[in-house]
Amino acid sequence: MTDAPDLILHRGLFTTLDRSNPTASAVAISGGRFVAVGHDRDVLPLAGPSTRVVDLKGRRVLPGLIDNHLHIIRGGLNFNMELRWDGVRSLADAMNMLKRQVAITPPPQWVRVVGGFTEHQFEEKRLPTIDELNAVAPDTPVFLLHLYDRALLNGAALRAVGYAKDTPEPPGGEITRDAAGNPTGLLLAKPNANILYATLAKGPKLPFDYQVNSTRHFMRELNRLGVTGAIDAGGGFQNYPDDYAVIQKLDEEGQLTIRLAYNLFTQKPKGEKDDFLNWTKTSKYKQGNDYFRHNGAGEMLVFSAADFEDFRVPRPDMPPEMEGELEEVVRVLVQNKWPWRLHATYDETISRALDVFEKVNQEMPLEGLHWFFDHAETISDQSIDRIAALGGGIAVQHRMAYQGEYFVERYGLGAAEATPPVKKILDKGVKVSAGTDATRVASYNPWVSLSWLVTGRTVGGLRITPQRNCLDRETALRMWTENVTWFSNEEGNKGRIAVGQLADMVVPDRDYFACSEAEIADTTSLLTVVGGKVVYGAGDFAKLDESAPPPAMPDWSPVRRFGGYAAWADEPASNAVARQAIASCGCANSCNVHGHDHATAWSSKLPIADLKSFWGALGCACWAV
Repeated sequence: MTDAPDLILHRGLFTTLDRSNPTASAVAISGGRFVAVGHDRDVLPLAGPSTRVVDLKGRRVLPGLIDNHLHIIRGGLNFNMELRWDGVRSLADAMNMLKRQVAITPPPQWVRVVGGFTEHQFEEKRLPTIDELNAVAPDTPVFLLHLYDRALLNGAALRAVGYAKDTPEPPGGEITRDAAGNPTGLLLAKPNANILYATLAKGPKLPFDYQVNSTRHFMRELNRLGVTGAIDAGGGFQNYPDDYAVIQKLDEEGQLTIRLAYNLFTQKPKGEKDDFLNWTKTSKYKQGNDYFRHNGAGEMLVFSAADFEDFRVPRPDMPPEMEGELEEVVRVLVQNKWPWRLHATYDETISRALDVFEKVNQEMPLEGLHWFFDHAETISDQSIDRIAALGGGIAVQHRMAYQGEYFVERYGLGAAEATPPVKKILDKGVKVSAGTDATRVASYNPWVSLSWLVTGRTVGGLRITPQRNCLDRETALRMWTENVTWFSNEEGNKGRIAVGQLADMVVPDRDYFACSEAEIADTTSLLTVVGGKVVYGAGDFAKLDESAPPPAMPDWSPVRRFGGYAAWADEPASNAVARQAIASCGCANSCNVHGHDHATAWSSKLPIADLKSFWGALGCACWAV
């Protein structure tokens, strides 16, 4: 190395996951990559006049966490509008949050609690009733999504979406009704979640500039939890390329703080083949850079193969046309050397898909394509062996941490002992990694996943995985770091703290290897580094943080008051400061959108693109001051 490094971190307990150099106390970073990993005595002398040197004061350091299945692009567009109940431990606290948010949310906006939680995490072990929602929000629409199984809408939300006595039943879902035939506000997925997502899509959207801000705040929240990378699994109502414009802009402007590999998810039932024929002509696999790159197809390849997991209802059987439609798409992908990921909860679906993959493989070898199944909760030994023979992988997520109680209720505790059978997949040598499937069906918090892999417990405390099927902490960590890189075809480029790899790492607020098992899920980051750049700093490292985005937009965003997971930002001191600022405002007009912060409003660009749905037909009161 001829030039002095940009950054040196020393006096740390580095878990490198590099088997040839498993531990270190110092690293040097230059050009966004590790250029030295070793002891302080060897690394510190490399410093030059312009090198920033950071003393880690003996803290544990881990490779940056990479989520193998995160709906980050869709989640980012909406994050600032969502009240997150992730990690909140009582329904009383959650409802208090809801009440406070309703009080500051202007019409025609909704208050949305969109997944990431389960009733079992609450002390009360229940969801709110619709009467309770109506009591705290008589006039403001409230939409509450619980996993993939149901949504609760208050009366104002039912009026906003237009559901009434004459609204027909949706395919694959149910609008529950009272004795007179009027909708009650409970929507059920039977068996798929289309009714839930279609209803949510009726709500107001943020203007483009606000979506940019929202995506930055979502990435910031992930950085706060030590996430440095993710594979985006596409999603319903997320069209390519239109809904990718925000993330594309952030990449072009160098503002991404999460490395992102994205898959393309078909949006058109019976038009899936046309989607992929078009995309394989207009997009190239691996196009992009180390921050934003194309990763192939999925997780939806054809709608006839989508077995949404709702363990409250019987397992859905895929229709007879599944194999033919899936084969057409897979042939297009193999011809173009595109890998794919396929959502599959049940072994019955997986085995039928494997019939298709094996058939195509006889004529068009799949060798070298990094294709894989997502979820695979009930996968059989035989299917694991078949995947191994074809060179595929299995990406698991912590959905059972949120739905384990429902699974046990339907199938029994014995069936839940290896659901999914992570230990067995590892023992068989099949490529396997971990993630969350956030933001709707589970939380985006990676430490909840690591806790579930190590302890076998749901967020409600139920032990569903016996010790023999749990992972040790290092193996679980590898599931979240180096193992994920095969699934984005980036092996050797990231996932370990090793010379030549991208300099992504996290300093957690507790020692992952020494803290009690019960503490793992509560971990946050003190320092998160992506490409040698500090993207999050707290505590002793707060002064290093130069990546904080502007305040969450709009002013009433739940992110401003509550932050994210477990409402971490909801501190009395900050509330007191805000109240004092309002009290000291000398103006006579309190706008229900901007509060008393008129200076910000006057100096901002109007979101003309979505004026009516965002501000309301008459505009906000700032313009009448």
